[in-house]
Amino acid sequence: MTGNRDARATGGEVTASADRQARAVRLGPRSVAALVLVSAIGVAAFGWPLLADASSGLAHSKDAPWLFAALLPMLLAVVVATISDTGLDAKAIAMLGVLAAAGAALRPLGAGTAGIEPMFFLMVLSGRVLGPGFGFVLGSVSMFASALLTGGVGPWMPFQMLAMGWVAMGAGLLPGPDRLRGARELTLLAAYGAVASLFYGTVMNLQGWPYIGALATGVSFVPGDPLPENLARFVAYCLATSLGWDLPRAVVTVVATLTLGPAVLKALRRATRRAAFDAPVAFRDA
Repeated sequence: MTGNRDARATGGEVTASADRQARAVRLGPRSVAALVLVSAIGVAAFGWPLLADASSGLAHSKDAPWLFAALLPMLLAVVVATISDTGLDAKAIAMLGVLAAAGAALRPLGAGTAGIEPMFFLMVLSGRVLGPGFGFVLGSVSMFASALLTGGVGPWMPFQMLAMGWVAMGAGLLPGPDRLRGARELTLLAAYGAVASLFYGTVMNLQGWPYIGALATGVSFVPGDPLPENLARFVAYCLATSLGWDLPRAVVTVVATLTLGPAVLKALRRATRRAAFDAPVAFRDA
């Protein structure tokens, strides 16, 4: 009887541990430092119009967006290389290839029409199951692949890669990855997906907003103006130009998460269990 209880207890431990968040990418100190560095520079790249004051040369530099557009790809390459060097094995690369291809294939389905972008829910669910390090790489690589697939290569592409990397990484940092399941987890992921969809649109607006400064409209970026005035113009710009895309993107992400989420999460967790990322490697004599 005791043996049966032990067996059931052992089986319960196996079942519980099987649903733990996979460690497809183990973030070491170098990987974390690289992620923090590129994220800090990314914040500056997106927010420099609001952060720069009137006395700074950056506030009056028309080359600033192009400088960041040239700098970010190199930084993203460094981050991906660092993460790969510290914890991206063959199984994780295979998983990355499959999910990045799926994400790249999903993006053209909506073709940007009214914000219908079904790839967002897949990035959120993948980041949730596979962790923040894998999520950042997946988001960046998926956006790069989709840009090549759709011909959307331009100075905005590295900003899209960074923003999508943040979206998927944030999903991996949500609370309760090992214990929260069922309707509560779906509700959390749907809420995060909605916020992340709006966040993505807002930060991408920051990337493109300075380019319309020469138009001298009521929503244009004015280099060197006080922060409250430029911020008010930016809010008006978002409401006038992108809210009609951002809200449908959030709705599509929520609906897809709530309807397809259980099946996708189950499939991802089954695949990660079979991949056994955390299993120790042991060599035996023939």
